[in-house]
Amino acid sequence: MTVVMVSGTGTEIGKTVVTSAVAAAALAAGRSVAVLKPAQTGVAPDEPGDAAEAVRLAGPAVTAVELARYPEPLAPDTAARRAGLATLSPAEIAQAAERLSADHDLVLVEGAGGLLVRFDADGNTLADAARLLGAPTLVVAPAGLGTLNSTALTAEALRARGLTGLGVVIGSWPEQPDLAARCNLADLPAVSGLPLLGAVPQGSGGLDPQAFRRACPGWLDPTLSGTWSAESFLAAWPA
Repeated sequence: MTVVMVSGTGTEIGKTVVTSAVAAAALAAGRSVAVLKPAQTGVAPDEPGDAAEAVRLAGPAVTAVELARYPEPLAPDTAARRAGLATLSPAEIAQAAERLSADHDLVLVEGAGGLLVRFDADGNTLADAARLLGAPTLVVAPAGLGTLNSTALTAEALRARGLTGLGVVIGSWPEQPDLAARCNLADLPAVSGLPLLGAVPQGSGGLDPQAFRRACPGWLDPTLSGTWSAESFLAAWPA
């Protein structure tokens, strides 16, 4: 895996923290890492965006690239149109990822919201960039009630487009998970057909960066350069 797309099943579910954790774990394993944020929305010109947050959490060795920034917290196509700014095409995203992959062992392409959020007026999405790159998609999902449907829909959308789903990471695992969250540990792989590859503890983005980097391999499966085990995690949180 040289390029991996990172897509949420929605917004505000921990996608950037998961991207940062995957980057940090890969760095700890001796790999060079770049984080590409094609479209950053809802952030002022002088504010740090998601790519900068990945550098803060995972470390300065991460190469961070942002292709476009739109001021309003909307889908990239809508935000670009309202701001009178150019949109991004899948080809531009794919070309940027390919350039980074020439010099890095792993390139993480963090989408905006869900897989099918529109990037331009033609309806192109992160899925179209993934198709051009032949890249697998890591799905970030919430822990609780409602996640089964949105995760299954995302996995179905990937398969319908002939794309590979790498697996699912829970973006914010609560300290005291309720019954729905505990049941979802077994149900998410069953309904999505994708393996569960990790669970990032709630609030991890607020950790001191050094503590974040030390802890993150324990949140992720060996597929993502970590030491986490789905079997052990399910045993620790029985339904």
